[in-house]
Amino acid sequence: MSAKSRRPPEGRAPRRLVVAAFAAALVVTVVNWLLAHWWILAVVGALTVLAGCGRLHHRRQEARWEAVRAQSLRYGLSQLDALHHSRFEDAVRDLMRRDGCQDASRVGGGGDLGADVKATDPYGRRWVIQCKHRRSGLAGSAVGTPDPQVLNGTARQVHGADVAVIVTNGRVTAPAVAFAEQQRLHVVDRHTLGVWASGSRPLWELLRAIPPPRKPTSLS
Repeated sequence: MSAKSRRPPEGRAPRRLVVAAFAAALVVTVVNWLLAHWWILAVVGALTVLAGCGRLHHRRQEARWEAVRAQSLRYGLSQLDALHHSRFEDAVRDLMRRDGCQDASRVGGGGDLGADVKATDPYGRRWVIQCKHRRSGLAGSAVGTPDPQVLNGTARQVHGADVAVIVTNGRVTAPAVAFAEQQRLHVVDRHTLGVWASGSRPLWELLRAIPPPRKPTSLS
């Protein structure tokens, strides 16, 4: 390749210099204008700070009201009976949140492998809850042994549960209760559910043989 062919096209370098000079002049002009009108920057900065403080205050207020609503959450058994099964799972999740499980979430659905609600209590224990809703309450079909068997096979091995629970607004058969006790599962039957949902005591105060806390807290 000849030296002539390696040279940049004539006029390109001067154009770049002109663009650079124009950009520099524009920057200088803007800076000088801002220096001359510094109060505009002060006003914009103050408005930005005020807007940020307003958003932060709003979020804090929302968090406070959410905490108040959660603390006063109550359900009667007739209310729970009337729910769709998915809304029943939502109610169990919300009760766990009321008890201080901030990460409580509903995960029920196809392929949930026995877990409808998961939560971590203030003591660091992981809860996995299987919900069995009966529209007819005690008159509905009883929760049998297959349900705790499914939970027993997945709660600890798959979901990492410290506490595995079956919650129902209906009946539980005696063999299902016996199997749950043998496998260190917890059954929240209609009576226990009624006490939990209509009061303010956390679920772990209503159940026996709960594992010890994983971590020390102000509650322990």
